[in-house]
Amino acid sequence: MIRSFMIIVALVILSGCETAREEFVINGELEGGVPDGASVYLRKVDEASRPVDVDTTTIQAGTFSFTGTEASPEVYYVFVENLRGSIPVIVENSVIDIRAQKDSLFYADVMGTNQNEIFGDFFDAAREMAYRAQSMNRDMRAAVTEKDTSVMNSLREEYFDLQQEAKDQEIEFIKTHPDALVSALIISKLMATKAIPDEEIINLYEALTPEVQQSNVGKSIKTQLDKNKNTSIGSKAPNFSAPTPNGDQLALNDVLGKATILDFWAAWCKPCRAENPNVVKIYDKYKDRGLSILGVSLDRRAEDWKKAIEDDGLEWHHVSNVRYFDEIAQLYNVSAIPATFILDGNGVIVAKNLRGQELESKIAELLP
Repeated sequence: MIRSFMIIVALVILSGCETAREEFVINGELEGGVPDGASVYLRKVDEASRPVDVDTTTIQAGTFSFTGTEASPEVYYVFVENLRGSIPVIVENSVIDIRAQKDSLFYADVMGTNQNEIFGDFFDAAREMAYRAQSMNRDMRAAVTEKDTSVMNSLREEYFDLQQEAKDQEIEFIKTHPDALVSALIISKLMATKAIPDEEIINLYEALTPEVQQSNVGKSIKTQLDKNKNTSIGSKAPNFSAPTPNGDQLALNDVLGKATILDFWAAWCKPCRAENPNVVKIYDKYKDRGLSILGVSLDRRAEDWKKAIEDDGLEWHHVSNVRYFDEIAQLYNVSAIPATFILDGNGVIVAKNLRGQELESKIAELLP
């Protein structure tokens, strides 16, 4: 989760309100013996997440500089010719100082603006979590090599605890930094990964300052929250139809039971396949009481989809357009799988994204 956040930081555009100057000045100092004349690139990403060169300069006596204007703060990166990695920096119209070692660009110190200072504070905490995760991974590899199942099980539990600690740390950071652009970025990541319910996302978003809410990332959160209302708990599940494995059209409304599980999955999704035995157990236990399941596959190949149904013994209704994250996924705002929606007898969404015992408990509640 920590690693994925760092990747997202490198891809998402931020926008805010702090503009103390009419131009930005980036002064960089690079230690480690980078030769004079080496190219330095200032880049950002466009709306399609493609890198775009904004400016180019060269190293002179270990230093470089960029100047320009930016209507509102944005995440840029500094790349150096023949060096690995990049330096993420929030560019805004102010003086920004960068200090870096050539062998560890990502860990550069970026100073000069409040947003970059807060940005750095968050990364310091995130890196500590990353170090702990890396240590666990090393211990896990050793345990696997030695076939020490006791240590492996212990490390798995420890890793799950670390993931929860990291999520709690992110949430606490948002609450204590409502004026930070990085807080909006964390909320966007939590929402995209469905790490917390929409109700919590709404509370965190509404606590942000108006300036952060009006940033690009803040506006994107609001747009997604508005879309999510169509599939929020208490809403009527949108109807749709798609081909079955036999090629017939089947609609959600045609298969509603006293309780219905709408399950977005795919043959290539390992967490989905790992959860399937539990869903099979629940279906076998409650199908005679009125449980219905409609699986919506996001596979790209029909043969993979059909084989997974057979291999996993999924004896319920299935549909797929065999078009990956298609219009059905978009209708339900599904951007990651597994994703489940639990419906009552009226087709109203009463729960989302439950697995394991939580899923069975909800079905038992609906079908006593």
